[in-house]
Amino acid sequence: MRFASSAVVFMAVASTVTAFQQTAFKPSRISIVVQQSTSATEAEEKRATKKEERLRMMKSDRFHRRGFKEVREGVESNMEDQFQSPIVNSLRTSNFVMDRDGVKVYLAKDFGFCWGVERSIALAYEAAEHFPDRKLHITNELIHNPEVNENLKAKNVQFIEKLGDGTKNFASVQDGDVVILPAFGASFEEMDYFDKKNVEIVDTTCPWVSKVWNTVDKHQKQGLTSVIHGKYAHEETVATTSFCEDFICVKNFKEAEMVANYILNGGDKDAFMKHFENAVSEGFDPDKHLEKVGLANQTTMYKKETRAIGQLFQKTMMKKFGPVKSKEHYMEFDTICDATQERQDAIHDMVESAQKDGLDFILVIGGWDSSNTAHLLEIPVHAGIRAFHINRAECIGADNTITHRTVDGEIVTTQLLEDMDKEVVMGVTSGASTPDAAVQDSLSQIFLLKKMYDESKK
Repeated sequence: MRFASSAVVFMAVASTVTAFQQTAFKPSRISIVVQQSTSATEAEEKRATKKEERLRMMKSDRFHRRGFKEVREGVESNMEDQFQSPIVNSLRTSNFVMDRDGVKVYLAKDFGFCWGVERSIALAYEAAEHFPDRKLHITNELIHNPEVNENLKAKNVQFIEKLGDGTKNFASVQDGDVVILPAFGASFEEMDYFDKKNVEIVDTTCPWVSKVWNTVDKHQKQGLTSVIHGKYAHEETVATTSFCEDFICVKNFKEAEMVANYILNGGDKDAFMKHFENAVSEGFDPDKHLEKVGLANQTTMYKKETRAIGQLFQKTMMKKFGPVKSKEHYMEFDTICDATQERQDAIHDMVESAQKDGLDFILVIGGWDSSNTAHLLEIPVHAGIRAFHINRAECIGADNTITHRTVDGEIVTTQLLEDMDKEVVMGVTSGASTPDAAVQDSLSQIFLLKKMYDESKK
């Protein structure tokens, strides 16, 4: 079993705002009331407040990040039973290649669960065991994996209701309850709200996400506007921007070019603000807030695009301010998650070998809302290789159809195997929130489909 024990994972990690009373609110749009500052010292204190407040919250006896040792052994056994896969283990021990029932499978060298996801699941499962008589809530999906979230529901964890306008209804959370913060993190406003209630908080936030929060804090201390490479409505980016003072989100290189062009040339301010109206901080003024910028990213974005965006802004500031002064106007830190990078590198390797290996297609397994999984799909598709992103084995039909998510986000049903008379040769990978068992279930569906067809010809 490749799961790291919870104890090892936790050891690896072991590293005044006005209250508001709403029970339904939209975290990314809540204004934190602070006293107006006029001096540079007061402004600096304002910029540091959110990080300082978060660190203060984490010191509370009601804030849990290290799990619960007395239930850990049982949770580790439970996770192994749910997520292990004999087929995947066999692939690992046979140089990531398998022949079975007329199907040849090439498995990516890096795929599936990352240690941050394992840690998050372990913490949530331990919370359910440690607080058997309490009402448990979670502010969002724990991770973007349907089986894991269904397991939490089976453990009586209540998912906080999302309303149609993007707000959340926290009215069900009462004194004495337990609130789980998901792997993507929670917004500063949510954390502050729960800190002021008499609830236990179990924080499963991935440390890579916390690293991004520390980065945007550094931006603020340097007087920089944070440029976030990410999807502004994604849970992780909502949490990250809540720790910023001034920010703008760019979802791709094209939007980054729009920002860079405005920095150099100005332009139609109203049109610019209309395009980014949902992706900027309150009171954002591109003529003011794009003078000095720092780059950070949603940890699951496509790493090569983040690096290209960084190079774009570096060149933009050098062109506008000169090589020496540009360093005062642009800053970046590497906040690309190691697991994201490794999985992207592995599928790049698979794509490069696709012609030599004779791949018919590549199967990408992970939640349809999973950003890191979606980017794994983009790599083969943009290389001209057939690829399918499914969220569970049931997407593969006995009638040789596959229901999958396209790179444009559309869910479609198409033919899977184009020539069932020949050996099927396929690649497979999975997102960082996908257990090995989900890979096994999906491969088993394809093995069965090919085997039944071959037997029908006899």
